Amino acid sequence: MRPVGSKYLLEEPLGRGASGTVWRARPTGTQDTPTGTEAPEATVAIKVLREELAGDPDVVLRFLQEHSALRRLTHANIVRTRDLVVEGDLLALVMDFIDGPDLHRYLREQGPMEPLRAVRLTERIADALAASHADGVLHRDLKPANIMLADTCTDDAGDIRPMLTDFGIARLADAPGLTRTHEFVGTPSYIAPESALGHQPTSAVDIYSAGILLYELIAGQAPFQGGTALEILHRHQSEEPERPAGFPQPVWTVVEHCLRKDPLERPSAASLARALRAITAETGEPALLPESTADPAALLPPDPQPTLLRAPMQPLRTDTVVTGTPHGGDATAGGAGAVAEPPESRPQERNEDAAEAPSSGRPPNCPHCGAAQPAPEAAADPRSPSARTGEAGRPRRRILLKTSLALVVTLVLAGVAVWSIPPLHDWVTGGGSMRHQIGHWYTSLKHWAGSLR
Repeated sequence: MRPVGSKYLLEEPLGRGASGTVWRARPTGTQDTPTGTEAPEATVAIKVLREELAGDPDVVLRFLQEHSALRRLTHANIVRTRDLVVEGDLLALVMDFIDGPDLHRYLREQGPMEPLRAVRLTERIADALAASHADGVLHRDLKPANIMLADTCTDDAGDIRPMLTDFGIARLADAPGLTRTHEFVGTPSYIAPESALGHQPTSAVDIYSAGILLYELIAGQAPFQGGTALEILHRHQSEEPERPAGFPQPVWTVVEHCLRKDPLERPSAASLARALRAITAETGEPALLPESTADPAALLPPDPQPTLLRAPMQPLRTDTVVTGTPHGGDATAGGAGAVAEPPESRPQERNEDAAEAPSSGRPPNCPHCGAAQPAPEAAADPRSPSARTGEAGRPRRRILLKTSLALVVTLVLAGVAVWSIPPLHDWVTGGGSMRHQIGHWYTSLKHWAGSLR
């Protein structure tokens, strides 16, 4: 066993992914779990991030800043984040332990699902996404390997409860130090077309991945396969998925809406969950859904306000002490991964160190953090007309001030010149006609200039 920080001991590796290794672990001071017995409540899953990530200060700061938002994700279908360990070159995420395989391993061993089970599982994932989007958190790497299956927690229909994990790991790839080696965030078979093009990510990228996932659960493979990663990304942008034989029409309608190329045409996660729930509301098998029932398309309007990716926040105050954070990780390659019991409901936590940005309208999601929450009075939306007017007015005021100052200086210098140079003084004070004044001034100036020789 090996210690992680001062609070945890690693026991055995559970899986490895691109971002690090997941370990079964326990807090220090607890007794070893006897072989063959159920894991105690104290058992946790810890993802130790690879050194490239842990050694990047931008990555560490990003996770510290995301601490409050990720701790708020307490949905029953989201793996709960317990702690963040930052110690020297070590960065580790402490999560609840789930004694079950990930969905990728399950599909590899069991094959495709029956449409009914696939719809119900995707419905729960959509509920989890709706909760995370409401908190302004995007997943951005939704795929079977990032969905744990709590096989000891089934409902009356015998469905396995999916647990969505690895929130925040895709967020790591946005760190400046890593963009040199990562052209996009996500996995090629599940990535949305706009993400491959480097566009601003919104909650629509998770909806696209959910559509790919639902397709794969029933068809046995993702719709765009084969070739290099670049070729797969090109297919996402240029090809439409084909409906496999035997794929239920109502479910295919849902998949089509999720896989729209234009992100503004995709539904919200909440609408997706409602549509999937409606498909199985009157029958136990989606393939037998009566034609007279509500068309799922009517329940899948485009999301009028997709959640935006949270922008990097301001640095934490120097007096802030953070001992815990985010979830997730890259795909756990098979094996058990992270939590057993659903988290208890508790008051929402708010990070006082996070820079919150204004919301508007519904209120709409904030352009900086993606969350629909009230804005502090001191903060103004830089896109608002009043903000633009103020920004444009400041340069004009500065120009006016400088012009006025230059005019005053010019008048003072002119007065000094009139008082000090006799021809000018005589011209101003002599009186007479303009012609006489000019002639007198010219003669006086000529004599004055001659006297200087």
